[in-house]
Amino acid sequence: MKAVVTVIGKDMIGILAKVSTQCAESNANVLEVTQSILQDLFAMIMLIDISNLNCEFGELSDKLKKNGEKMGLSISVMHEDIFESMHRI
Repeated sequence: MKAVVTVIGKDMIGILAKVSTQCAESNANVLEVTQSILQDLFAMIMLIDISNLNCEFGELSDKLKKNGEKMGLSISVMHEDIFESMHRI
């Protein structure tokens, strides 16, 4: 099972490291990452494998969201199938 993590906010050092560390702490494996920096705006999409989470999916989502708010970032996590359904034309 996979999930999509999106991160948007002002660019700063260590965003990728912090989000990746939080995923690792929940035993979520990072499969792919793409990021862009437009002037000082940071945008990242991360595909993670959540098959072996050591916590509930909602707990991972809440942790990422709360820690993102501390850094001034908007972080959301959703199951891959929901993400694809929302973005299907």
